[in-house]
Amino acid sequence: MSSGPTTGPGVIDLNADLGESFGAWQLGDDDALLGVVTSANIACGFHAGDPLTIRRACAGAVARRVSIGAQVSYRDLAGFGRRNMDVPADELTAELLYQIAALDGIARAEGGRASYVKPHGALYHRAARDPAQAAAVVAAITAYDPALPLLTQPGSETARAAAAAGLTVVAEGFADRASS
Repeated sequence: MSSGPTTGPGVIDLNADLGESFGAWQLGDDDALLGVVTSANIACGFHAGDPLTIRRACAGAVARRVSIGAQVSYRDLAGFGRRNMDVPADELTAELLYQIAALDGIARAEGGRASYVKPHGALYHRAARDPAQAAAVVAAITAYDPALPLLTQPGSETARAAAAAGLTVVAEGFADRASS
């Protein structure tokens, strides 16, 4: 299993969001995606995913030698993490720390580990432009494991805050979206 998103000159890491089913609601085809991706952004239970779904996604990633990323989000199951929220920085840091630790604990139980962090949905977009939210993301990663890379948009507040804190920043692009 690799130690994070695959990076380097001329290298493309193909990742996808996984572990987003919840109880009786099936979302996506994690098994099929694990056959083509090199890293998986696994939901940590705050926007999607439940403990069994997360465990299965981690086990599948380990079996396929796919890097596991903690896909952290606002606490927003009803809105799938896509609603903008005003969460105080200290509370947001604690919630993100909780999610990273939970995902990493499940990954370790399956023989893997969380090897990077990727914010989801509204948190991703808000932190990209909001220095306080970006700082909360960085504080959670730094508190848990400052060796964990952050997967984010190049040039964003999140990327700047992470770089300033000494975190490894992995820039990403979206093949399924128009560039802005």
